[in-house]
Amino acid sequence: MTITAPAYAKINLSLDIVSKMDDGYHNMRMVMQSISLCDEVTVQCEPGSGISVQTDLSYLPGDERNIAAKAAKTFFAHTGIDGYQTRIRIKKNIPVCAGLGGGSTDGACVLRVLDEMFETKLGHNALKELGGSIGSDVPFCIAGGTVLAEGRGDVLTELTPVPHCHMVICKPPFAFSTPELFRRVKIDKIRARPDTDGIIESLKKGDLNDLSRRMYNVFEDILPKGEREIANAKYALLELNALGAVMTGTGSAVFGIFEDEASAVHAYEHLKLNYKECFLTETVGKIEIPSE
Repeated sequence: MTITAPAYAKINLSLDIVSKMDDGYHNMRMVMQSISLCDEVTVQCEPGSGISVQTDLSYLPGDERNIAAKAAKTFFAHTGIDGYQTRIRIKKNIPVCAGLGGGSTDGACVLRVLDEMFETKLGHNALKELGGSIGSDVPFCIAGGTVLAEGRGDVLTELTPVPHCHMVICKPPFAFSTPELFRRVKIDKIRARPDTDGIIESLKKGDLNDLSRRMYNVFEDILPKGEREIANAKYALLELNALGAVMTGTGSAVFGIFEDEASAVHAYEHLKLNYKECFLTETVGKIEIPSE
């Protein structure tokens, strides 16, 4: 049995850190959106045993350190299905260490594919719960769409979809350490926050301009290095008529939202000359998950 499916990247239209929870994790509040930039995930199961992952990036692990393998192991443990050798192949299009959810969406895709392959019909909620045991962004990536994510990112509230729009992503040639960024967070010292409630109201009105003006990511204030490069990427996107621009996740990718496809293409053609990892993309909707 073999199934190939897309694993869509995510962006953060807003990212706020509300408090620190008793378990040491941070209480997040963020609006997340799926985009068409995606990895291609192929899952093959045949009689035997073992789980392996192969990607087109030699430095990514192929064992259980890879979230895709962890997802398969979690699925089989939960369902009790055994007696299968599982080979996972991933064509990576989403840049790694970018804040675009590349690993999380691969893991979510493996859960969806195995659910389809074995006709277990676990349903959205059960898959989200399994995803939450793998990584904080995996529950969102199960179905994606436009969602308010709170808590560790696993408390999800579906929102009015973002009006279909085009985006350009620029990733500077470095990455930030997610644990280091969280260690630098001082809740009472956060100087600027996104207008998440305003974004939710903009979504209800279908007002892309208003939404774009309210985006922000609190991590932009505490970057240990590369702050100027993030600011430069935002400035370059805005100079090319982006309605708004912001860093996604813990970076280092920055995206801009454009009013129409022609404006986005124009910006992409200019920016790809300066950014080796530059992508033209657009919003995608929620994935429908079958259930009993």
